[in-house]
Amino acid sequence: MTKLKERTKYLIVIGIAVLVYLVLANLMRYQVLNNYHIQIITFAGINIILAVSLNLINGITGQLSLGHAGFMSVGGYVASVASIKMGIPFLPALILGGIAAAIVGCLIGFPTLRLKGDYLAITTLGFGEIIRVLFVNIEYVGGARGLMGIPKKTTFDIVYLLAVVTVLVVINIINSTHGRALKSIREDEIAAEAMGINTTKYKVMAFTVAAAFAGIAGGLYAHYIMYINPKSFDFLKSIDIVIMVVMGGMGSIIGSIFSSIVLTILPEALRQFSDYRMVIYSLALILVMIYRPSGLLGTKELSISGAAKRLKKLFGKERGVKDGTSKS
Repeated sequence: MTKLKERTKYLIVIGIAVLVYLVLANLMRYQVLNNYHIQIITFAGINIILAVSLNLINGITGQLSLGHAGFMSVGGYVASVASIKMGIPFLPALILGGIAAAIVGCLIGFPTLRLKGDYLAITTLGFGEIIRVLFVNIEYVGGARGLMGIPKKTTFDIVYLLAVVTVLVVINIINSTHGRALKSIREDEIAAEAMGINTTKYKVMAFTVAAAFAGIAGGLYAHYIMYINPKSFDFLKSIDIVIMVVMGGMGSIIGSIFSSIVLTILPEALRQFSDYRMVIYSLALILVMIYRPSGLLGTKELSISGAAKRLKKLFGKERGVKDGTSKS
């Protein structure tokens, strides 16, 4: 029965994803959405991959990582070099970028994930900067000038498909035995160890999976704007991704999706107030953190059964008021 419920849940998620895709595709087909809108939607999709994957580390496992842009850069550069210098087709190049980022994530994970809290945050921050400086000094990939001539292969369809795949994979991990182990580490790492959970193994697993998706996001980004340089993946980029996770809610996948879309659209919507754009943007973030310190959705997820219960409760109350039978 539980497996049947899980399958039904996945089918509903896929059905909603297909419905949203059909709506967006038709809006593009009939030119309701122009190229500028498509670009913003594509960047939102890439940010969803980044935020949802980082949420696996920061939100689900409870480990503060500030080096996600470093994994993104590894994937972006490897996929770009595979396309430009080796002539490898786009999708295999993208997978190579993801694998390279996953390998780096695993190698970095073993020594660093024995650390906790602030120490881990500082270490991952340092890792991201080391990766950036390495690319600055490697002439083979253009050094500080950056890498040019990347073919434009990323499309809205591919980004949308990979964003859906990312969400489904992360949801599947969260609902599995491994996901429960990750959550136990987040709640109380010492208690999890006492129960026999290999905390380092699970933390490295979360780090590796998240790094793989960040690498794929980097490859998509590089093949969309056709040019990358080390500055594109600096400390501020990591902070942007962390803000998406925190604003949406640490541990909430739907929150990460929602905040990724909002924080991609918001700076563009404020372009007409160019002098005050960053001030308004920062104020919005501060207000959210004051009034919703656990993020817009906290650790909650939207579910069909939950929505049905709320509607039933709402309409039940209204019926009670009309019939004069509602309890005060």
